[in-house]
Amino acid sequence: MTPAEHSAMTALMVETEAPVSDAPLYAPEDIGGGLLLLGLLLSPKPPKGR
Repeated sequence: MTPAEHSAMTALMVETEAPVSDAPLYAPEDIGGGLLLLGLLLSPKPPKGR
């Protein structure tokens, strides 16, 4: 394999794919913090001891 072939092959393997559309991608880690906060706000309060 020549150096030119090697660099061409490396460029093809490293090159990222172009996005098909500009639609936002689903990322579950983005909503994790919001779900945790919402769960804390909606959780029942412990009973007060008298």
